[in-house]
Amino acid sequence: MSRLKRHQLIDPVEKLEDRMCTEHDKPLELFCKTDQTCVCMLCTVLDHKTHDVVPLKEEYERKKAELGKTEAEIQQMIQKRRLKIQEIKHSVDLSEEDADREIAEGVQVFTSLKESVERGLNELINTIKEKQKTTEKQELEQEISELMKRSTEVEQVLRSEDHLHLLQSVQSLNIQQPPPTKDWTEVSVHPSSYEGTVVKAVVQLEETLSKEMKKLLESELKRVQQYAVDVTLDPDTAHPKLILSDDGKQVNHGDVRKNLPDNPERFSNCVNVLGKQSFSSGRFYFEVQVKGKTNWTLGVARESINRKGIITLSPQNGYWTIVLINGNEYKALAGPPVLLSLKSPPQKVGVFVDYEEGLVSFYDVDAAALIYSFTGCSFTEKLFPFFSPSLNSGGKNSAPLIISPVRVN
Repeated sequence: MSRLKRHQLIDPVEKLEDRMCTEHDKPLELFCKTDQTCVCMLCTVLDHKTHDVVPLKEEYERKKAELGKTEAEIQQMIQKRRLKIQEIKHSVDLSEEDADREIAEGVQVFTSLKESVERGLNELINTIKEKQKTTEKQELEQEISELMKRSTEVEQVLRSEDHLHLLQSVQSLNIQQPPPTKDWTEVSVHPSSYEGTVVKAVVQLEETLSKEMKKLLESELKRVQQYAVDVTLDPDTAHPKLILSDDGKQVNHGDVRKNLPDNPERFSNCVNVLGKQSFSSGRFYFEVQVKGKTNWTLGVARESINRKGIITLSPQNGYWTIVLINGNEYKALAGPPVLLSLKSPPQKVGVFVDYEEGLVSFYDVDAAALIYSFTGCSFTEKLFPFFSPSLNSGGKNSAPLIISPVRVN
């Protein structure tokens, strides 16, 4: 028979001193940790003398403390999960609000576009129809009407058998002569020209579309600006020729190479610097003034990028950036680079990242225009804001890149 069956089970209602060993009729005062059972003093002498035996009350207190700790841990786990549920619910609510707002805005925009298209089509049809109604045609029709009226009058007089009546009618109505009309012998009729009518209507529609698109982009920019973060430059990553302001908000290229430790985080050959702040989830946005510069590069980079030697900026190498070259050539360094056609040079560039969506977008802040978007990106590491003021080119490109406070218009 096993020891557990030989000894009395513990009744939690009983006091410790009232529990008795069914085999020896002795109080169960001890606990055998080896067999995990309650025993009496005689049991320890006969059956448990080589076992690890401790006072029952001591084991009870120890187990109680352990259970209390376990209960606290379980409650903590429950609380964490309840908080996570609230967080998920809040996120879902926000997502639904965003979706509803996007749908409402989309319906408004496309309804407006639909109305513009219908209005443009109606105006086009009316314009063509109006061209069909010429002045000459209306005038001819009016003269025909007058001549038919005079013909009817003459016909009625001719039917009269009363000589006196005929003479009086001719004199009073003056119907011997036809009514005055225009000489149409030299009038030529030219078919109406409709060349350019449709093109003009499409141009007007395009202007309307452009206005609606601008409104849409302004609204989009305001939304992403809500995710503005405070970004400062990390001097431990800066190339030795870069000059950083004391507040970590400005950077430009200098001619003197500073004697700095070549730590693993520092760019050694390329004049780049990263932001101090990193992001591994959610959305973030920051703005950089590029006014007065002829060359610059902006974007984000993953933590594991190569920072030594020659660097090729591309998403494959962990960089999502746009660049200005020679003062007027804008490119997205998408590997291969994509040439960008901008209506005007941006003075301030906004950078927006949605980590989960795999999106990096660049905006011309003042024009509220989208410059370029990297989509379908797969982020698995921390992302850092990336800056390069490029070489100062003998002072031509000496203006600094300036991280600007975000102001929602």
